[in-house]
Formats: sequence, structure tokens, C-alpha cells
Amino acid sequence: MMSGSPRIRKTGVPMYTPTAEPNIYLQLRSEAETRLEAGTAAANSNWSLGADALHLLHRLSSNPQTAADALKLLHELQVHQVELDLQNEEMHANEQRLVEEVARYKELYEFAPLGHFLVNLQGEIIESNRAAAKLLGAGQDELTGDRIDRFLTTDSRSALLSLLKRVGEDGATLTCEVTIDGEANTSRPLRVVAKTSPDKRRALLICCEFT
Repeated sequence: MMSGSPRIRKTGVPMYTPTAEPNIYLQLRSEAETRLEAGTAAANSNWSLGADALHLLHRLSSNPQTAADALKLLHELQVHQVELDLQNEEMHANEQRLVEEVARYKELYEFAPLGHFLVNLQGEIIESNRAAAKLLGAGQDELTGDRIDRFLTTDSRSALLSLLKRVGEDGATLTCEVTIDGEANTSRPLRVVAKTSPDKRRALLICCEFT
């Protein structure tokens, strides 16, 4: 993308970018005037003038010498309203794109083939995906608020908590191997990759079984 050029959507509405600021208002006005001239400006029930503006327009239009000024003023008001409508359209479009993007990433997280846990640095589970719940043999709702180390053997509990502490202090991506304390004296090895959140108050754990 060239520096200083606004991104243009297929609708022709300019999208704001930091480098576009010097030109964005000219582009917005141009689009508004184009829609007015073409008669494609959306009808909007919010189009209204205050009493002072109406009085001024009436006074100007009543005088032949200032009638042209009244038309110019009305045109400016119409252009300004269309500009506001265009900005509102783009705001709603951006909001919809964000909603769709969040939903997409949520789906990727939820149906990832590996177990994902979001925990605090004390090991309390904040969030988990389906694969994570399956690893521990519990429901996702049941896991929220529980301690992840509770599902591990005694030796593995200290190893995982030590990992979380180091991750919180260093901010690095670290790995350890732990053992799930299964039922009927069965146990399963688990490889854990941990990465701290930007605020260093939580950690994302990616877990998978190995042989």
C-alpha cells in the first residue's frame, strides 16, 4: 500500500488509516457529493435542520441577492449529512468485520486438535477448549475455576507450577512433560508448551499426549 493513500472498499467508501488522514476528508466529501448528484444518497429519517438553520435558509432564500447563498448553504448541509451517513456505514461495517473475525478465531480455538488452556499463574483454569476437556476427562464448564495441577500426579504438579512461575517471570515460551493422574492407576504422559500473556498475569498452555 502506498504511503498516504486511504484504503478503498468496493462500496467506494474510504477507510481510515493513519497515513490517510490528510486526504480522507477530501475523499469523504467527494463520495458524498457523488451520491447526492447521482441521487443514490440513502434516505435518512435523521435528516433534519434546527430552527436557527431553517430561519437562516428562509431569510437568505427570500432575498434575491442571497438566494444563491441559501442554495450553497443547503448543499453544504446535505453534503455534511451524507458524510455522516458514510462514516456511520463504515463504522457498522468495521464492527461487523470485527464480530466475524472474533467468531472465526473463537472457532479455531474451540475446535483445535490440541488441548488449549488459559490459566492464571497459580494454575487456575480460566478457559479451555474441547480437546483440553477431553484430555482431562471433564466438561469444559467443570474445568473453569478448577486447578489444572489437580489432574496431575504429585511429581508433575510441582513441575507444572514451576513452569508457570518461570513463564510469568521470563515471558518466554517454555516446555515441560507431566503425567495425568488417570483412574484405576492409569497415567498418561502429557507435553505442555506454555506462553505468558502480554500482561504476564496469565498463560496459554498447549497440551498433547505423547508416547
